[in-house]
This record gives sequence, structure tokens and C-alpha cells, in this order.
Amino acid sequence: MTEQTSPLMRNLRRSGVWFVASVLALAASSIGLSRFLETETPAVSLALDPLNVNALIGEITDDLNDTSNAPDLDALLAKAEGGLRFDLADARLYSLIGEIKLRQGEKDQAYGLFDQARKLSKTEIHALQRSIGHSIETGDLSKAVGEIDTLLRRWPDRFPAIAEGLPTILSNPDGYQAVLAAIKAEAPWRASLFAGLGKSPEGLDFANQLLVDLTGSSAPPKSSELSAVIAGYIRQKEYAPAYRLFLFSLSDRERELGGYIFNSTFKSEPSGKPFDWHVGGRSGLEVTFATSQDAVEGQGGVTVRFLNTPVKSAALQQYIELPPGSYKISLIASATDLKLPKELYWSIRCVDPSGEIARFKIPEGTYHRQALSHEFSVGPVACPMQLLKLETAAIAESWRFRYVGTLVMHKLNIERLAS
Repeated sequence: MTEQTSPLMRNLRRSGVWFVASVLALAASSIGLSRFLETETPAVSLALDPLNVNALIGEITDDLNDTSNAPDLDALLAKAEGGLRFDLADARLYSLIGEIKLRQGEKDQAYGLFDQARKLSKTEIHALQRSIGHSIETGDLSKAVGEIDTLLRRWPDRFPAIAEGLPTILSNPDGYQAVLAAIKAEAPWRASLFAGLGKSPEGLDFANQLLVDLTGSSAPPKSSELSAVIAGYIRQKEYAPAYRLFLFSLSDRERELGGYIFNSTFKSEPSGKPFDWHVGGRSGLEVTFATSQDAVEGQGGVTVRFLNTPVKSAALQQYIELPPGSYKISLIASATDLKLPKELYWSIRCVDPSGEIARFKIPEGTYHRQALSHEFSVGPVACPMQLLKLETAAIAESWRFRYVGTLVMHKLNIERLAS
């Protein structure tokens, strides 16, 4: 005979199921909330879920980074080692324990723990950064470059953190060759390297040498890299090396465009390098280079089309290098219905010290291949580099002064006059 369950027992069983379900739901809710809070408030997250390793790591990291209070390293060590009970294979915990040991003066143990962290995860960021510093400190620069490569492939935004160690690496022949080999292999941090080296005089010398050694290789210098280093020389007011590097960077075809003004006939689109044409903001106008391939009936050149609006700057410029002496700037230009309420002119300014050397005005109207010229001189007072710029005389963008029409400049040339 089957025993029948009493209504009381059935209710108790239902209550027990409800209680277990409630406990499970509450636990799941706490774990979910802990996960949500683990980044911003790891201490609260850990209180909700003591098994949350991410929160534990966040709390220990915050304490180590707290500059206002000296951390209790023994307590933090106990917490970190305790975390290994929940996740024995978490590389971050070994890295944290290594950092604590390092701060406690136990260097050998610390670097052993960093090595253990990297065995578990090649890209554990803190262990990598500590290992890079240690490799540089011990003179194992080839290893340091390999670790830098690993770090920056996974964490490209960390380049500034390792940039200060690069001159030390590059000043050593082994380190230099390791860096050169990495960038020849198209390391993804190659562009960052040249941009970073271009920010200091010491770095510029290494960058220049790297560019020379890359020339003729299977991974020759890129225009952006050359531009970064040339611009770096200009920022450091090293104008002669900047110009030499620009000339060195030119291809055989580009050398044909050389002169006091590079690409004076506007046959080639701007490369982006200093000492080549630069087209900046184009408010109120359009600038178009008609290269030799798409020029029509000899009307090649650069076209500036004004859009019936105020124009403060015509946004076309180039750095040039003129030694002291007498010069003539000449222009062959065509125009259609060109109306200039304020002057439009080419200016030549000394970059350092700043000051205008010459101003060459462009006329209004409609004309075809009109020849214009203006003589000027660069004095014996130091002016190692100049800026050639197309400008307007408009001070404010008033709608009373609207520029209209089209200007085509076929050739802009500077020649030195006999003394």
C-alpha cells in the first residue's frame, strides 16, 4: 500500500524548494552585482563575492598604486597568495605577488614570479613591463627588444611607457641591431618608434641612422616616418639636418622636382613631408593639383577655386631654405573672374626669428598665363629656414569681403640673382 503524503509535508517540501531557489537567486544576484562593480569599486565587489578574483586583483592593485598611504605589503601578499586557492593559473596573481616581493626587496623571487606569470600568459602586461626593465638593467638588450615587441603587439597604447628606455637600447650595438631587425620585419610599433624618437635631440640621431640603414632594404623608409623625423628636427630648430634628410628621402623622380621651391610646377600631389607643398584647412576654397597626367592643353598646375565666401588663409604653403643673397620669385598664372576684396599674395617669412621677408601680390581679373615677378633679398642675419605661404590680407571673416573666381598657378619659381 502506497503511503500518502500529508498536506503539511507537501507544503514543507514546497517551502524548501522555494527557499533553495531564493538562496540560489540571491547568490546569482550577488555574483552578478560583484562582477558589475569589480572595476570601479573592487572592495565592494569582493565583499559581495569573496571568490571574485578580478575584484581581488583590482583591490590589491589599487592599494599598491595608492600614493597617499603606504600599503601593508604583508597583508596584500597574504591576500594575493590566498587568491591562488581559487585560481592557480591566473598569471595576474603571480605578477602581483612578484610586484609585492620586489617592493619588499626580494628581487630574485620577484623576477622568478614574473617569469612564472609570463609562462602562464605571454602578454601579462605588468610582468612584461617589469621584465623589459630588468633586461635593460642587466644589459640583455636583444631580450628586451623581443619583450617590447610582444608587449606592443598586444598593448600598442603602452608605447609611451617604454619610450624612455629606447635611447639606452639604441646606444648599444646589440640593442640597435635588434631594433633594426624588428622594424625591418615590419613590427606594428614601427611608426610609433619614429614618432617617439622625433621628440628629443638624442632620439632624432638614432631615428636618422635607422632611416639610413633601412634605405635599400626590403622595408625602406616610409613617407610618414621621414615626415615625423624631419618635423622633429624642425621642432628642435635643427633646420639644416631637416633639409638634408628631406633631400636624402627623395626618389630619382622626385629629385627632378627639386629647386629652391620643391615641385614648382605642381606636377605631383603633395607627399606630406615638410619642404613639400602642404594643403591645410580649405574653408571657403578648393585646392586641386593637376598632375602631368591629367593636365589639359598645358594648363597644368594648382587650381584655387574661391567659393564666394570670406577667406582668411588660402591654405597652401611650403618650407624652403634660402641662404643669404638676392632672389627673384616669379609666377605664371591664369585667372577667371578673380575678385579679391582683400589682397591675395605669396609671403616669404623667416621661421626663426619670425618676420616677413617678402610679399608677392596676385592681381584680380581674367588673364591667361600671365608672368609676374618680384625681387627680394635674404639678409646676412641668421634666417636658416623660411616659410612660403599663399595668404589673404583678410583679418576677420567678414561677409563684406567675399573671394570669387578661379586662379590657376602653372609655375612658381625662385631663382638666385647674381650679386
